[in-house]
Amino acid sequence: MSVVNPRIRHVSIDGALFQDEVDARQVMSVPSIYLNDDLFDSGRKGVEEILAKLDTGAAKREAAKMGTKDAFDVLVIGGGPAGAAAAVYAARKGIRTGVASERFGGQVLDTMGIENFISVKETEGPKLARQLEEHVRQYEVDIMNLQRASALVPGSDGLHEVRFESGGSLRAKTVILATGARWRQMGVPGEEQYRNKGVAYCPHCDGPLFKGKRVAVVGGGNSGVEAAIDLAGIVAHVTLLEFDTKLRADEVLQRKLRSLANVEVVLNAQTTEVTGDGQRVDGLVYTDRSSGDSRRVPLEGVFVQIGLLPNTEWLKGSVALSPRGEIEVDAHGRTSVPGVFAAGDATTTPYKQIIISMGDGSKAALSAFDHLIRSSSPAAKLEVREEEAETA
Repeated sequence: MSVVNPRIRHVSIDGALFQDEVDARQVMSVPSIYLNDDLFDSGRKGVEEILAKLDTGAAKREAAKMGTKDAFDVLVIGGGPAGAAAAVYAARKGIRTGVASERFGGQVLDTMGIENFISVKETEGPKLARQLEEHVRQYEVDIMNLQRASALVPGSDGLHEVRFESGGSLRAKTVILATGARWRQMGVPGEEQYRNKGVAYCPHCDGPLFKGKRVAVVGGGNSGVEAAIDLAGIVAHVTLLEFDTKLRADEVLQRKLRSLANVEVVLNAQTTEVTGDGQRVDGLVYTDRSSGDSRRVPLEGVFVQIGLLPNTEWLKGSVALSPRGEIEVDAHGRTSVPGVFAAGDATTTPYKQIIISMGDGSKAALSAFDHLIRSSSPAAKLEVREEEAETA
């Protein structure tokens, strides 16, 4: 913004290099944005999000604009890998396509090293997110960012309605739910109190703030072990706590972890509390499940990596959800509601991976198109077009 507007000045401070500044401002999450020396916001933000926060009337105007839009043939809710793939496949069919998302890219924006995306040896999450949006924008897709869905109202007239927290709503003949997932929380005392004050969920984002300090990683799956490996190169010491009696990460990751001198692995450990001094984290308490003993680990940071929670609370009562809150889908991506499809991490599809979500989104779009051409309304329109062509 400062590059294009001479009235805006911007100073960027690397927290890993200027630790004294980080300590003085008590920065525990990056990026931390200050406006005229007062904390404006923290966490990753795009220009659209910053402008929306500055312009308090933006949400109301966007909601009003939604009400003027015609019904979509396919409306995709979510802008992650599944949503982007669904939008591309739907738009290529030449049908009216819209995408409404809270932030385009989704959880990929918080992922750094991606090394298992087939045909691309290595990339980074923010770069992939930009490429996803650029690809979707090559087609005539109506992209509506900063929109958080709040309700799905299945329509008896062949049109489904999706309502948003902004107060706006959209209607569509078919809907593809691709709302993804978020980091699962531990649900222990102190976690919420010290969120962004030592409790973090993105080791790639916030790891440099803990340079030379002691931290814990909770979770022994792939994400937890990868986090411990990454943090070991920055911090003084990493304690990895796993609830199970063994790590669940891939063996190649476990071998790397075992080679690191400043990492301690504690198995059969149930985290029970995050402690602090009122300002920031100063320790973590866990129970040894084999002995029942309670133990405390002095540290400055806790990185939670215990899996994902689907973003589906707003769908309860609208579509069938599994006991874990995932949207139940069949082999075609169909949900329990005709004309409503789902894809990606929010569904019962196993293995939450970027490449699987993309395939899921493509499949859902093809299924939605198949639904459109087989339903009575599009068929009637097709017959009208054929009659007009014969007359001409």
